[in-house]
Amino acid sequence: MSETQPPAPLHIGKPDWLKTKIPSGDIYFQIKRDLRQRQLFTVCEEAKCPNISQCWSEGTATFMVLGDTCTRACRFCHIKTGNPGGWLDAKEPRQTAESAKAMGLKYAVITMVDRDDLPDGGAAHVAAVIREVRALSPEITLEILAGDFQQKVPSLQAIVAARPEVFAHNLETVERLTPRVRDARASYRQSLEVLRLVRQQADYRVYTKSALMLGLGETLDEALEALGDLREHGVEFVTIGQYMRPTKQHLSIKRWVPPEEFDLLAAKAKAMGFLSVASGPLVRSSYRAASFFAQATAPR
Repeated sequence: MSETQPPAPLHIGKPDWLKTKIPSGDIYFQIKRDLRQRQLFTVCEEAKCPNISQCWSEGTATFMVLGDTCTRACRFCHIKTGNPGGWLDAKEPRQTAESAKAMGLKYAVITMVDRDDLPDGGAAHVAAVIREVRALSPEITLEILAGDFQQKVPSLQAIVAARPEVFAHNLETVERLTPRVRDARASYRQSLEVLRLVRQQADYRVYTKSALMLGLGETLDEALEALGDLREHGVEFVTIGQYMRPTKQHLSIKRWVPPEEFDLLAAKAKAMGFLSVASGPLVRSSYRAASFFAQATAPR
């Protein structure tokens, strides 16, 4: 597809490159047994991530905190929406830490629902999770996949004070499609500014990260523009994957993006100066996060 060519029509049925194998492997089944015995769960399982075996075998997993109800209603997301009314689970930081330790993780991703019902957006609670995980697993590398906290600097400062190695916040889509894809409270420019502010507030080397979904009707030019905007705001890690429709009530898929287009975007992103680029049909925000972090931060 050229940079100006309109998207090709969507064919019925998933193409071969999106067909995945059933999770397997001794490490995968051992971790799964240990988690069930402790009545613990991960986002990896609940989201039915196609990369779960690979990530777990590399010592990476993702946990969602702040409950299971989001105050936003993005049109691509399957998470329940509503108003939790300020509710928080005081046990969640410790339980998350125990899960990470039980799995023997080298790298943990802490993601969250948006909590606009809380004055700080849940920042203090997320920071507590980070500190608890670090206390039980001192050598672990931590990535926080955060909301925008309504661009409140004190909330961002609270997260940075907990010192995660990576602060991720997803742009999700190109600027033109943002009003249709994301909740009205989540703007394209606000997300870029949040990523810039995190680096500005940190007194240590924090890496910022973002993600794009393709197949929502964007053009290649628009995807390249979004990557350029991320680099202009200091973002160093990026993931690019195919949007998959959770239910018929969510946004439809406009196009199955072929692997060669993901390869092209990866090459362009690397040329722009991104330190870490994961681009492919099955790539998700936390795809092989430990491996890509190690590659990006290795001495050159």
